[in-house]
Amino acid sequence: MLAPFALCGCSGVQSALDPAGDESAIVANLFWVMVIGGAFIWIGVIGTLLFAISRRERPVSDAGAGRLILWGGAVFPSVTLLFLLAFALWLMPGLRPFATPADASMTVEVTGKQFWWQVAYRLPDGSRVAAANEVRLPVGKRVEFALESDDVIHSFWIPALGGKMDMIPGRRNRLSLLATKAGTFRAPCAEYCGTSHALMAFSAVAMEPSDFDAWLAAQAEPAAGVSGEGREAFLRNGCGACHRVDGTEANATIGPDLSHVGSRKTIGAGILPNTEAAIASFIANPGAIKPDAKMPAFGALPAAEIDAMAAWLKGLE
Repeated sequence: MLAPFALCGCSGVQSALDPAGDESAIVANLFWVMVIGGAFIWIGVIGTLLFAISRRERPVSDAGAGRLILWGGAVFPSVTLLFLLAFALWLMPGLRPFATPADASMTVEVTGKQFWWQVAYRLPDGSRVAAANEVRLPVGKRVEFALESDDVIHSFWIPALGGKMDMIPGRRNRLSLLATKAGTFRAPCAEYCGTSHALMAFSAVAMEPSDFDAWLAAQAEPAAGVSGEGREAFLRNGCGACHRVDGTEANATIGPDLSHVGSRKTIGAGILPNTEAAIASFIANPGAIKPDAKMPAFGALPAAEIDAMAAWLKGLE
């Protein structure tokens, strides 16, 4: 009866057992082999127990007991565990492939912050495209991630694409991933980093290469809806002191880059749908949605002004 509920965790947008990348396929294979190996050991132990119960009225000879201990208690588990260890060591090089600049199609710099993700795409020609709280990568092309932290230890993890890598202050760790199928996957912070740790995630979007190239080219330019009433309210209320919006006077990097925020899957680092209503609620009282968020509340502003900013931000695609 419980099996269907347990199997629900084997698929979905945040499952390491529903792989969409080279590295995650290795993780899934290792998991299932370990499960099978563990099942063999379990069956051996239970079989030995049932055998002992069935013979409780008949004595076992010293020779028979010795053979049971030797083969069932030493040889069988040792051989099984040795096989599992050898298999895991054989897979290990593929779990952390090192991507040279020639191997990787590009480098994506991701910096963990309390409680959001700063993202920048470094292209082979040296240009840089800024983003936040979402990572996109082309299917079939290896991407190198350069991982850092500005405050505490975070952990970068896209379960459907590969394993975890810690983001440590003062150090740059590198991880390379190769997506094998298109899709949108959830990526949580995998290291406790403060009050809103559970509210810190991002979307990882694997796209066909042609779609990715078109998307990245659009991200390198200001959004089409960069002018308007909401822009004036955004600048007038000091939002540009923390956020950057390409094509405006706002050029700060304290908070997430909002240049194309309207095109992202979520807002608030994976916690709210990307709608005008959700954006307005986050502007009005971010601390109620994400405790200990550094963004101040703007709930004292007229509702019409908040709505104008929300509509403008949603239009930045």
